[in-house]
Amino acid sequence: MCGIAGYSLSEASSVDRTLAAQALLAGIAERGGDAVGYAYRACDEQAASVHKQRSGASKLLERIAVPAEATQLLVHVRDYTKGHPSIGANNHPVRHGSVVGIHNGIIFNDDELLAGYACARRERGMSVDSEAIFAVAAHADGDPRALERLRGSMAAAWLDERRPNVVSIARGVGRPVWVGTGKAETFFASTRLALEVVEHYAGLRLRKTELAEGTLVVAEHGRQERRERFRPDRAFEEEPLPSVRAPQEGASCLARLATLAAAA
Repeated sequence: MCGIAGYSLSEASSVDRTLAAQALLAGIAERGGDAVGYAYRACDEQAASVHKQRSGASKLLERIAVPAEATQLLVHVRDYTKGHPSIGANNHPVRHGSVVGIHNGIIFNDDELLAGYACARRERGMSVDSEAIFAVAAHADGDPRALERLRGSMAAAWLDERRPNVVSIARGVGRPVWVGTGKAETFFASTRLALEVVEHYAGLRLRKTELAEGTLVVAEHGRQERRERFRPDRAFEEEPLPSVRAPQEGASCLARLATLAAAA
């Protein structure tokens, strides 16, 4: 069980980019302690800046630095299943070609899907199943039906460096995604709690909804530009996992976030 979160902001949004990233991370920190990472991109930029490390969220919280001009963010905490976290390429955000993404869940047919792409597993030792999602997304030309090729549980989000300003958020089967919308902001996270933490520290009021299974949301400049449906493959069995995997990380990050915000 992992945790995902992020945002799409309008350039006009007054949200403190770093504080919002810290709030999202603190809100999902309890969902994994094997690795943590984030990626961001500014308006009209193509390349994403990616930062990740093998630790719990508490070791990254105070080191997060998101520039004021950033308008897109991905945040991840990892409780690994496939792809050992000692191999940096297995940790999130994960790259496949032009796509950089984060994932909560397990993909069972990743090796089968990745066999068709010459650019797959490009980094030495890389074996994480999540790469299959971003390979499919990279070659789908925006068609959500391509996600129906994936077999397994999935909540995911990604940036495509060929498509500036766009954040894609998808929920397949078995993993939650909440979306919160403000006047010039779209936030997403694995839990409603993470959105409430953002509301508190960023001074926002968000309209919060849980995505239905088989939903793709495309956000741009802080707005949801479109919402499309697909039929996820349900032909798999998965052992249920507890949503709280690193409770000490969650408690530590929330306490430290309160201190940081008070000092600011």
